[in-house]
Amino acid sequence: MADDFYKVLGVSKNASQDEIQKAYLKQARKYHPDVNPDNPEEAKKRFQEVQEAFETLKDPEKRKMYDQFGAGYQQYAGAGGASGAGFGGWNPFGGAGATGGFSGVNLDDILRGFAGGGGSGFSGFNFSGGSRGRRSAPRKGADTTANLTIDFKTSILGGKVPLVARDPQSGTSTNIDVTIPQGIESGKKIRLRGQGDPGVNGGARGDLLVTIHVAPHAYYTREGRDLRARVPITLQEAAFGGKVDVPTPYGVVSLTIPAGSTTGSKLRVKGFGVRGGKEPNGDLYAICEIRTPKKWSDDDLKLLKKLKTTENVREGFAF
Repeated sequence: MADDFYKVLGVSKNASQDEIQKAYLKQARKYHPDVNPDNPEEAKKRFQEVQEAFETLKDPEKRKMYDQFGAGYQQYAGAGGASGAGFGGWNPFGGAGATGGFSGVNLDDILRGFAGGGGSGFSGFNFSGGSRGRRSAPRKGADTTANLTIDFKTSILGGKVPLVARDPQSGTSTNIDVTIPQGIESGKKIRLRGQGDPGVNGGARGDLLVTIHVAPHAYYTREGRDLRARVPITLQEAAFGGKVDVPTPYGVVSLTIPAGSTTGSKLRVKGFGVRGGKEPNGDLYAICEIRTPKKWSDDDLKLLKKLKTTENVREGFAF
């Protein structure tokens, strides 16, 4: 038996009935054995203390006797002062004694108390002990969340990526292979059914919601269903044109660079964008980028000095 019922519920001695009710719902939800499968004996003990404290403080006459005589107030019932009617042999657990009887208080009832509020009469609750108590219905476990970063290629082609999921209750880790659908975008979620928190009273496990993050690529970006690739080309290829092999998610394609191409010139490869799903395949846009050597040879520098162009490449350049 707890010595301080107010402390057990976490309320002050002048708490109102409404405050006592709310405090009870909070503590009962926290310590109900159904939500403490890892430490049932300690939860049972704490829940019984909460139940006993509430049964006393919710009743004005019992609360008055408790305030006057303390936790052993039952022995003073009928000894003068407050009326002792109904106190003889009083047991908050419906005859089950101080070590049992909590099974008559259903977790579902407590949860309904949270949702509905209710008055101080607690008419929707069953405190009658095991004689009329019923086992709480099975409840599905809570959903959990995780984040998973994948490379750009996997986001386009799909595949399986390992994920280490940690169980917050047991502290154990589980390796899970996450199937990545073809063409998934960053920020999308994948639901893994049955990989969340365990259920209550035999209920099914919750789900694991995995948020996908796509790592950036050195040359490729995505815009909707289209892909854009920055394709490095040389000065000679830009001036005279040529063939350039471009690696794509679906294999290497050979592109013809037109003579006179500049940085920003765009070549379209139809159907080589994002595939999969119900939408049409996207396209690939190869964006030319003229790259110059980091180190020039003396002969190259001599040729560049001799190079003369008649076109004013900065015509119209202004702010």
